[in-house]
Amino acid sequence: MQPTQTAAVRDYKQLSQVERAFRSFKTVDLMVRPIHHRLEDRVRSHIFLCMLAYCVQWHMMEAWRPLIYADEKQQEKAFRDPVAPAKRSVSAMQKVHTKNLEDGSRVHSFRSLLGHLGAIVRATCRCPGADDNAPTFTVITKANSKQQKAFDLLQSINA
Repeated sequence: MQPTQTAAVRDYKQLSQVERAFRSFKTVDLMVRPIHHRLEDRVRSHIFLCMLAYCVQWHMMEAWRPLIYADEKQQEKAFRDPVAPAKRSVSAMQKVHTKNLEDGSRVHSFRSLLGHLGAIVRATCRCPGADDNAPTFTVITKANSKQQKAFDLLQSINA
């Protein structure tokens, strides 16, 4: 296959990423439907916020590739035959079959990892039996090793 044909096939296949993004908008991932706006400025603002939300989600998923059911070997995509069926790497297939990471911890989906991070809470507490004007204090749940790893990976996102 000639280089221009190869580039054309790769560009065409990238359309699936755009389609996946719009499908993400319309389903439970970003929950942006239905649009009840009628004024042009509000519709544009709504679409802008949807695109921004998807951009944030995409960057988070890229950063969390080591923790979720995603193939980490993305560099190989540029060199494989664009017409041949895509094949997942051995490490990605191992994650799927064992449902565990190399350290033995559980592999997450994007949504389950968000849920796992949602277990970290900040609670405002007051001593039992104290009146409503008594001083309060704040307790924040300490992140476990998986949660801390997820936060550390988010730090790698270049703004």
